[in-house]
Amino acid sequence: MASSFLSCFLPMSGFLGDRRRLLKVSTTPFAQVGVSAKTTKRKESRIGKQPIAVPSNGPLGELALTYPPEVELIEEDSGFLRVTKTVETRRAKEMHGLFRTLTDNMVVGVSKGFEKTLELKGVGYRAMVQGKELVLNLGFSHPVKIEIPDSLKVKVDKKIILFVSGYDKCEIGQFAATVRKWRPAEPYKRIGVCYSDEIVHRKKGKDRKQK
Repeated sequence: MASSFLSCFLPMSGFLGDRRRLLKVSTTPFAQVGVSAKTTKRKESRIGKQPIAVPSNGPLGELALTYPPEVELIEEDSGFLRVTKTVETRRAKEMHGLFRTLTDNMVVGVSKGFEKTLELKGVGYRAMVQGKELVLNLGFSHPVKIEIPDSLKVKVDKKIILFVSGYDKCEIGQFAATVRKWRPAEPYKRIGVCYSDEIVHRKKGKDRKQK
């Protein structure tokens, strides 16, 4: 452990004077700063060390990912992929677990796919798919039209439940967030667009004071 200390002091005595009188001022140390440098050891990423099972084919699509120079992808003889660090730095340890998760999401996406569900809650709220567009009636004076990306599939059940599926998890999340932002579920009446697993905590309105 390395440590260093810095102390600042004023002179122990001084004189201040003018034409009328001479004043002697005694001073005491006004500041004393201690600096201690500690070295911390960051733990190895438990997620980054886990191997990734690679399927024989990807029927749903194809994804690509660019890796930073701090990490690299190694294919083992057993058919697994492993993300390893090329240098032992703080950034490399941060990227290790992140890119292992991104790689695993890509493998699962092209082989099994992902799905996200949204629900429309409100009087008159409806949804329908017209060609490559998702049309939403969310209480505005006009319907909201959102273009559906080619890599995604959107299904509507009972006009109020949306199923967004595809092989790119990031694109699914981005599209679902775009739909939700048009009418996020508000906490007083809990109406709007929300995820199926989203919990909207209801707030109590202000009580009117009796006169």
